[in-house]
Amino acid sequence: MKLWGGRFTKQTDQLTEDFNASIAVDSRMFRHDIQGSIAHASMLARQGIIAPAERDMIISGLEEIKVEIEAGTLEFTVAAEDVHMNIETLLTAKIGDLGKKLHTARSRNDQVALDVRLYLRDEIFEVRELILALEAALLKMAGEHLETIMPGYTHMQKAQPITLAHHLMAYFEMFRRDVGRLDDCQKRLLSMPLGSGALAATGFPLDREFVREQLDFKEITRNSLDGVSDRDFAIEFCSFASLMMMHLSRFSEELIMWSTEEFSFLDFDDAFSTGSSIMPQKKNPDIAELVRGKTGRVYGDLITLLTLMKSLPLAYNKDMQEDKEALFDAVDTVKKCLLVFTPMLASSKFNKNQMSQSAKGSFTNATDLADYLVVKGLPFRDAHEVVGKAVLYCIGKKCALEELDLKELQQFSDLIQSDIYKCLDIGECVARRNIPGGPAPAAVKKALEEASQWIARMKNGDE
Repeated sequence: MKLWGGRFTKQTDQLTEDFNASIAVDSRMFRHDIQGSIAHASMLARQGIIAPAERDMIISGLEEIKVEIEAGTLEFTVAAEDVHMNIETLLTAKIGDLGKKLHTARSRNDQVALDVRLYLRDEIFEVRELILALEAALLKMAGEHLETIMPGYTHMQKAQPITLAHHLMAYFEMFRRDVGRLDDCQKRLLSMPLGSGALAATGFPLDREFVREQLDFKEITRNSLDGVSDRDFAIEFCSFASLMMMHLSRFSEELIMWSTEEFSFLDFDDAFSTGSSIMPQKKNPDIAELVRGKTGRVYGDLITLLTLMKSLPLAYNKDMQEDKEALFDAVDTVKKCLLVFTPMLASSKFNKNQMSQSAKGSFTNATDLADYLVVKGLPFRDAHEVVGKAVLYCIGKKCALEELDLKELQQFSDLIQSDIYKCLDIGECVARRNIPGGPAPAAVKKALEEASQWIARMKNGDE
């Protein structure tokens, strides 16, 4: 007999039963369901709705069920539909009709709203730790490459010389913003919905603040309709996840390009590469490619939730059962990607000589020549034209700017003196950009120090 079957005269069709059930998806929340039920039972006893002895038996039964599920000695059934009713059914089987009192002043609507929040709170903590581990790996790698010069690109064309450390720290900043978004998501997640009932709260004298304290939430939800129908927190998480995966995807794309023979900037460790079933010589960057590919999957999870919620009237609708599969998939995908991406990156080897040689090509020091002329008194637009003509001349001669002798350079401007060669040196080009946010080793070193302090604060929970 269904727990809700009193007004029904027929058994549900097996097709209905299978289609309606969500236990295959939501069973992972059993710990959170039990955690919420223990807090609810404690509150019911505190308010005199059930007796203290009944509370103790319920809590003891729930704790035993948790141990048995973790040990694999209890099985869930599709007949009980979802994790909530499975646990209630198991509890009643264990302690008798007393188990039926647990659901007093509670609906599955506010129960699932609570469980998903409890679940996501735990997962956010784990995801946050994984991002900080990636940030620490980036920081360590950047510290090892303060002097590693490489070309910076715009429009995928070589533009100006930078350092690998500076490039890596650009991704550090992206993931720093992701931590901020994750923390911001958690602020709205920590509202306790239990007590909202099905939609209109309850006539029982519940102490919602007591339950909030027991479950360590920041506040209680302020409206029972919103309490059961809000899934903004899940959408916010998937939005965060989509942005973070976009950052991982961009990073993966660059690492993949850098590992090609055409670039030869990077070599992936064998432990994070795969081969070809037909071509013996191949070493493929499959891990980075999969991270790039799984980004679209997380985008799909976000679109699923947005589309799911876009036209639902208040309050709860069964459509919302579909929220968990997308949310759980986003959580799982993000965690798997972070878990493998960090050691893949940390074990990669960079070809410093190749990067440095590449930075010397394609006139990446042309802007420095223009700046040199500006310092000598020439307006920048005029300097820009002078250097453009010099570059065109070098293209014809198939040489670099610094390979021209002084007389050749002076034919473009008599402001050019012998000190020009120091100006055109690639290392000097980078070192000259010693302002906050710039690529000079001195500037990046300061950025690393600040970033290290930020990681320490994040790990201590100071922000």
